[in-house]
Parts: sequence; C-alpha cells; structure tokens
Amino acid sequence: MIYLSDIRDWLKSVTSAEHYYIGKLDNKQDRSIGVYSLKQSGTPTRAIGGESTYDTISVSLLIHYTDSARETEEFARRLYETLYGIKKVEIKEHKIYIIELLTEEPVDVGTDDKGVYEQVIEVKFYYERK
Repeated sequence: MIYLSDIRDWLKSVTSAEHYYIGKLDNKQDRSIGVYSLKQSGTPTRAIGGESTYDTISVSLLIHYTDSARETEEFARRLYETLYGIKKVEIKEHKIYIIELLTEEPVDVGTDDKGVYEQVIEVKFYYERK
C-alpha cells in the first residue's frame, strides 16, 4: 500500500521545492508542497472473480510558493508537466501504472493570509498491488 508520506518522499526526487509536508502545517514555509488526501465521491473498485492487481491513491498537491503569482504558476506548471510526462515510476517498491492528472492544468487558489500564492494539482496514482 502507498501512503501520503510515500508520495511526499517520492516528490522530493522529481521536483525542487524546499519543503515537503503531509497534513496540516500551521506555519507553512515558502516554496513548499503539501500532500493531502483527495476527497472524492464514488465507490471502491473491486475485481470480479479474484484479487485485483492494482490499487489507487488520490492526492491533492498544494503548491505554497512565493508572493509572486508568476513564479508560483511557473513552478506549478513545471511540476504538472513532470507528472504528465514521467515514465517508469516506482514508489515504495510499487510499480506505478498510471498517473492520472484530474484537471487540465494546475488550479490557482489565490493567496493565503500572508499573501503567498498557492496552486493545486489533483492526481490519482494507479499502482501495483502487493
């Protein structure tokens, strides 16, 4: 099984943020990526006649970057393109079959109360079940 902390640790190998976290962090530092569970509606997928060979984890990546809208957008778009084009991914010894980006581009969510711009990328990872 892959956990949020595994996604966080893997992101360190594919992007250049300065800080990575999961869950709530009261004093978010600039140039950070937060990994959260993506709340989705729907039902679990179950294989008919046996064990499924894959599982999924859906995450929301919060890019909390700088007080520059342009710099934040550029970083978010680079990460999005990295996720879109990456090949041969393995996270915690699980082969990743599909990285499904759930929006057409990073979503601008404005600024926090300190004026730091934020963008969100929603992603669903389909991975080898062990």
